[in-house]
Amino acid sequence: MFPTLIGTVVIAGIVGYAAERSGFVRNGYVPSIIISVGGAFLFYFVALMFGLRLFSPGIDAILASLGALVIVPTHYRRK
Repeated sequence: MFPTLIGTVVIAGIVGYAAERSGFVRNGYVPSIIISVGGAFLFYFVALMFGLRLFSPGIDAILASLGALVIVPTHYRRK
């Protein structure tokens, strides 16, 4: 359980950095990493509590990070 949690955080951080670097989002490096790690944490603990797994834990971390990066910034962005 603990190595999976650490791996989730590392993968989410890399996804947040890569999303910012590639221009997928424009939040800044630190906010993108925080958002993606938060989304991955949330999905990890929900999956742990309810037994909900989509794919392997690494793929779940990538999908949760990208989902959080899409949902959170567009929800709070001013027009």
